[in-house]
Amino acid sequence: MDAVRLIMTSRRSLAAGGDVPGILAEVWQAQALAQAIGSRLAVAGPPELRGEALGLTELAGRGCGVLDPPELAPGELRAGQLTELGDARHTLMCLGGLLGEVGIALVGLACAADDEGTYWQCMEAIDAADESRDRVLEMLRRLADREQVLPEKEAG
Repeated sequence: MDAVRLIMTSRRSLAAGGDVPGILAEVWQAQALAQAIGSRLAVAGPPELRGEALGLTELAGRGCGVLDPPELAPGELRAGQLTELGDARHTLMCLGGLLGEVGIALVGLACAADDEGTYWQCMEAIDAADESRDRVLEMLRRLADREQVLPEKEAG
């Protein structure tokens, strides 16, 4: 499935809310999807994105690692459904939005946490989502720089 469709599915599922385990499962799904997208960009994306894409893969993996993995039925792992990236810029813009929403959802969970374990789990996941989003924004900046350089080369 196309990356943007999977991102939009994650955004809708996260926005639907639910109980704490359900929201944490959606956060985990979003981080796993970010990890898969980063991995694909590192292998097959524009060359100037590959280093940042590897960083995204590592950070999103950390975001999954600080959360308990949800129990998913076969085929429910969205990252496993990723078949194509599509336009890198559009995919990264959508992914950045998703990671921002993940951070907001985690802040809400941390503020309402009944136990210290959930609070700290949310805090670590917030850090991972924020750092992952920073990598996405850096990749978008690099794409914008490339788009400015290409017309200059064609004109020259």
